[in-house]
Amino acid sequence: MQLRGKTAVVTGSGRGLGKAIAKKLAMMGANIVLNDIPSSDSIDKTAEEFKAEGYNVIVTKGDVRNPDDVEDMVNKAVEAFGRIDILVNNAGITRDTLMLRMTEKDWDDVLDINLKGAFLCTKAVSKVMMKQKSGKIINISSVAGVMGNPGQANYSASKAGLIGLTKSTAKELASRNITCNAVAPGLIKSNMTDVLPDKVKEAYLKSIPLNRFGTPEDVANVVGFLASEDSDYINGQVIHIDGGLVM
Repeated sequence: MQLRGKTAVVTGSGRGLGKAIAKKLAMMGANIVLNDIPSSDSIDKTAEEFKAEGYNVIVTKGDVRNPDDVEDMVNKAVEAFGRIDILVNNAGITRDTLMLRMTEKDWDDVLDINLKGAFLCTKAVSKVMMKQKSGKIINISSVAGVMGNPGQANYSASKAGLIGLTKSTAKELASRNITCNAVAPGLIKSNMTDVLPDKVKEAYLKSIPLNRFGTPEDVANVVGFLASEDSDYINGQVIHIDGGLVM
């Protein structure tokens, strides 16, 4: 229960990786602020599941691209729990296609949610953390932001931008005892990877020294470490969670 009494805001936490991260932080004792888009049904189900397991949780629905929604999320978190100790910028989307076919909207939507959203959330939450003189900010980047990926120019650019945002945030806020780090997941088991043809899966696995896809829990475990006091002297780093795909 290393995070007992702490409050964590996890964006895009209705399902998938965000839900796994929120669950890990809850298991470590944190109060959880779930956040997802207003049309999300899964976030309500996730909140019910968490409450049934005895976790302290509130739901905030809003678009991370909208500064008013972000401010509302922060205000509700402080109103419910009195403080914000951890921010996980997880909200993200893909609009995959080759660059020649990519529309301007495909580009803008991905950059706005994946990168601008993280900027707005970091800016809003850091005001609270600076008054507390403590905090942990964790950005969910991707190996695509390090090595690039065909058909993902927008996604790769957004995740590379998150790495730059991480390092700048780490340098700006360190004097207030606030750290900022990023994790870069590789091929993580999900609904997307489940439907891949066996031949495609085999080709992917050949490039991973550990010869398996990662799990959401593999990522959540590292986020839990970065959110805890065990990582107090780690700042501005990007931790790859990819089975050795990128070395």
